[in-house]
Amino acid sequence: MTPTQHSIRPVWLTDSRQLAGSADEAVFFAIRGSHHDGHDYIHDLYQTGVRQFVVERGALSPDRRAELINYPDAEFIEADSSLHLLQKLAAEHRRQFRIPVIGITGSNGKTIVKEWLAQLLADEYVIARSPKSYNSQLGVPLSVHELNERHTLGIFEAGISQSHEMAALEAIIRPTLGIFTNIGTAHDEGFRTRKQKIAEKLRLFIHASSLVYCVDYSDVDEEIRLLLKAVNPDMRFMTWSLTGKDALYQATLTADRLLLTGPAGSYELRIPFTDPASVENLIHCLVTMLTLRRFDGDALQLRLNRLRPVSMRLEQKEGINNCELIDDSYNNDVAGLTLALRFLNQQSTRSRRVVILSDVLQSGQPEEELYEQVAGLIRSGEVALFVGIGPVMGRYARFFADNSLFYETTEEFLTQFRVGDLRDSTVLVKGARPFSFERIVNRLQRKVHGTLLEINLDSLTHNLNYYREKVGADTRIMVMVKAFAYGSGSAEVAQLLQFHRVDYLAVAYADEGVSLRQNGITLPIMVMNPAPETFATLREYGLEPEMYSLRLLQEWVRFLKDRSGGVPAPLSVPSIHLKVDTGMHRLGFLESELPGVIDYLREHPELRVATVFSHLVGADESQFNAFSQQQYETFRRCTDALEAGLGYMPVRHLLNSAGIVRFPDYKLDMVRLGIGLYGVEASHLDTAALRPVGRLKTVISQIKTVPAGESVGYSRRGVLNQEARIATLAIGYADGLDRRLGNGVGQIVVNDTRCPIVGNVCMDMVMIDVTRASASEGDEVIVFGPELPIGELARQIDTIPYELLTGVSERVKRVFVKEGN
Repeated sequence: MTPTQHSIRPVWLTDSRQLAGSADEAVFFAIRGSHHDGHDYIHDLYQTGVRQFVVERGALSPDRRAELINYPDAEFIEADSSLHLLQKLAAEHRRQFRIPVIGITGSNGKTIVKEWLAQLLADEYVIARSPKSYNSQLGVPLSVHELNERHTLGIFEAGISQSHEMAALEAIIRPTLGIFTNIGTAHDEGFRTRKQKIAEKLRLFIHASSLVYCVDYSDVDEEIRLLLKAVNPDMRFMTWSLTGKDALYQATLTADRLLLTGPAGSYELRIPFTDPASVENLIHCLVTMLTLRRFDGDALQLRLNRLRPVSMRLEQKEGINNCELIDDSYNNDVAGLTLALRFLNQQSTRSRRVVILSDVLQSGQPEEELYEQVAGLIRSGEVALFVGIGPVMGRYARFFADNSLFYETTEEFLTQFRVGDLRDSTVLVKGARPFSFERIVNRLQRKVHGTLLEINLDSLTHNLNYYREKVGADTRIMVMVKAFAYGSGSAEVAQLLQFHRVDYLAVAYADEGVSLRQNGITLPIMVMNPAPETFATLREYGLEPEMYSLRLLQEWVRFLKDRSGGVPAPLSVPSIHLKVDTGMHRLGFLESELPGVIDYLREHPELRVATVFSHLVGADESQFNAFSQQQYETFRRCTDALEAGLGYMPVRHLLNSAGIVRFPDYKLDMVRLGIGLYGVEASHLDTAALRPVGRLKTVISQIKTVPAGESVGYSRRGVLNQEARIATLAIGYADGLDRRLGNGVGQIVVNDTRCPIVGNVCMDMVMIDVTRASASEGDEVIVFGPELPIGELARQIDTIPYELLTGVSERVKRVFVKEGN
């Protein structure tokens, strides 16, 4: 039997578990790998209806040939290598298209650059791109095979782990424009030298018309000019530099601003990601965009504003046996382990730390050197229990501490390890993909209600840094973590804030402060609503009370005297915070009451006033600017009087999140950051600068088709005027979905389509119309998040984002995510 292009049907299948659609349109390529043999699954696929198979001659033993006779209506195409035939057919398929194709290679950032380019160019092109990180000898042909007549641009990444691999991928991708992201240590073991690895990767571009790369990687620049220019002298080099080296584009980074200067002029852009790796990836994208077509600065900025992070991240989840899980089960390398251990130390809500780690693959280091380094990292992380999984790591157990266990396989760990040993621990689960550590996460994760609130810790950090830049390094920051950190999870948010060294935290009630202390928070904590019955708790946990009346101040002093048997020593008394009422008329001392307060404080010098503060009534609305100025002037008079009376000036703070943006001249000594940290810019002056932190998600429980004229939900409020597909979601008002969003007022995002709520919101469920959406039972849907801003949701029911955030029930599980590397 001779393979021909016409004997291959359009659906290519290499994994028997991934059959989708009609089986009679599929051809199965039976590939022999190091851990499996695709020929073993021919019988199962035949039973499902597959009738075309590519098989390898070397796998056709007499017994197997006898087996194939039992499938009389199947077509078997014999090849020396099923993979090579797959690649050849993909290359033939690629040659049918005369469209721009971007090929991306390098050590790091390939997937992110590909995904970001797809986001940034979506308005101009219909894009075919590699799914996930399909950049291997198998992944590339499967990706390119998806090209069809609708596509106007292809974006494909190519990765190699040893020499002589890129030639096959180049023939398949045939890029017209190339991107070389960078060079690093990944897969060093497959090449004699770093220069050889660069040269092998450059083979991807031997027929490309343009190449985007950074000249700051001098070894890459040198190999390109020596080798690539010789084989492709007409290529345009679209070079860029962040260090001032000779290049076509010069880039300068200042905070979150990027100045990019090139042949078409200069572009000053506010960029959404400022870590070095993201900046590098963004510049690759921008230079590529400018190489493809002309963009003005406004158009580029609009694209950057909507850029979303690529989902390769750490996730913090609630586990069984009162443990907390940090899920980093998608990869494993030494650099990533260092960052993951840092995150473990930063976000541990349990004092006992456990690490479950797989073998480190393709590091390029000698094994003994590698695992000695890994063991050192584990020791430095103060880990109470270490679990190593894989056939290699256990051979170097001598490098690890006595509190270490080793298992050959993930299966062995799952069957032999006693999960009760993880009780009351924070557990980092980090493994390379082949080890399937998602099975471990699934075993240890507490099974939860399908609704969850996903909190992006990187977005929290970004927002914190935005406000820090606004107020400057000399102004302190107090962060409000009251009301369960605005619904986001107090302990986890506070851990992050402590890691980033904010100056103060503030809670509403004493028990909120106690919970933070019990979770390892040592920052100063102000309690805004202390009550006499909680004074002992304040003292025990080192919490600092707000004083807003002379009565409360006197009761505090009486409590301290009763506890000490007389006048307590000043050093043993927690600091207090004075609230001044400058116009809110909620809590606080009026200006006329201050002389009496000052006299009382002078009589009790053991009381130390840490801060004095007030609250602007209308900081977020310009119509109240004059009143805000009046409040500021009142506050300054009050604090001046306090300084004169006490002989020292307490730290002064007046501004909330909106005030930080609108009244920078009023920042004084400290500001109070609240809703802005969580991604809501209340002044509406710089909304694009903040990142949404929370994404409330749930799942579709059931979908049914309901005829026109029928009603949906309680009280028959949702009457249908036409036949509709109605989906029931696992969320209701007991979870925090406001009842006012019912009856068509609110919408839910289903696979990028907004779907109206039908009928009343129930306690535990809600129904939506998914007639216009691509929806299936079990699909994840978004209640609010970047796809549907919470501010928009609030406006629909004439409320504020605070109410919706804090209304998310504590029965809704929080999952904390941090983007990966």
